[in-house]
Amino acid sequence: MDNRPTPGKITLNIILGLLIVAAFAISWRVTDVDFVKLAKNLPNGKDIILAFLTPDFFTHDKTTITIETPFPIPCGSAPEAEIPLSGPRLVPSIMCADPKVKFILEGFNMAPNSDVVVRWNMPDGRVLTAVQATTDAKGHFTSEVESRPIAAAVNGVAAKLAVETLTSIGNLKPSQAAHDVLAAMFVTFFMALLSTTFATIIAAPLSFLAASNVTKRGPVGTTIYYISRSVFNLLRSYDPLVMATIFGFWLSFGSFPGFLALTVVTIASLGKLFSEAVEGIDSGPLEALQATGANRFQVVVYGIIPQVVPNFISFIIYHWDINIRISTIIGFVGGGGIGYYLSQKINLLNYHQAGTAIWAIVIVVWAMDFLSSEVRKRLT
Repeated sequence: MDNRPTPGKITLNIILGLLIVAAFAISWRVTDVDFVKLAKNLPNGKDIILAFLTPDFFTHDKTTITIETPFPIPCGSAPEAEIPLSGPRLVPSIMCADPKVKFILEGFNMAPNSDVVVRWNMPDGRVLTAVQATTDAKGHFTSEVESRPIAAAVNGVAAKLAVETLTSIGNLKPSQAAHDVLAAMFVTFFMALLSTTFATIIAAPLSFLAASNVTKRGPVGTTIYYISRSVFNLLRSYDPLVMATIFGFWLSFGSFPGFLALTVVTIASLGKLFSEAVEGIDSGPLEALQATGANRFQVVVYGIIPQVVPNFISFIIYHWDINIRISTIIGFVGGGGIGYYLSQKINLLNYHQAGTAIWAIVIVVWAMDFLSSEVRKRLT
């Protein structure tokens, strides 16, 4: 027997190969793939990536400490300061000055990466802002300050250069971001649970109408079958983001529109899965029941439901896991929960807090995936 491909088959394979190559070429072009640009811009994302990798889970209690150092104007009008060698401190490059002399002021062991305001605290109680500065990662700053005539010493008492700094005290404790993320995660968790429950209550009975081996008999049954299938397919064609946006504009944005969007999408998805489970059952028990004279309802109750319950439970648990992930996404369009919190922090460039939310999502999704997998193993 000659198994060599015919010229027609060879030509067809060549055409198919060319079409596949053309499809990938068009895909590459329309998506503007540029790996060179990606490589060149990798440094731009370094700070964002580092922030995501260092989430704001824990913090210390903070106390505000005012650091002061006397600075006589002019020299000899008051005693000069003694600068400590460690701890939060202000260190001027000169210990006194005549009016309108510029000098360098350094701050050490301040709050890292913080904006600070250096002030003149006058002997008579008045306050004058000198300069603003920003500390680096080690809590250090350097600024140029001018000795102002208004800050001159009075009766042997010098004006003071002062700055307020936040200092950590006490042991580590959960940060405010951790509390906010936990609260938002609870909303997401139970929003997914409630939407899955409501969707199951609605989808389970409707799935029997969309099962051909149950409904597709006679003109009426066939019509009901196709209508049910069409409804499920129509609802499945809408992305959860679209549904959340529609309900958000309808009811104002929040957790409730997110719950409704998840419920509608889950009804369609579970309805399809349930109906396929019903269509895949063993027909033997059904034929046995029909042979004994059982009616359609009795066949469903005693022949179909016992076979599909394990699959139904498995699908429900699996979709609860899916809904937790989807509810995270719909939060970006105001659907509430952890997704909404995450979108807010990203928009405000609070990447450390956003990293806290991302890690919480990862932990919860991993735990749900593990638990749902174990439950499905025990049911199947």
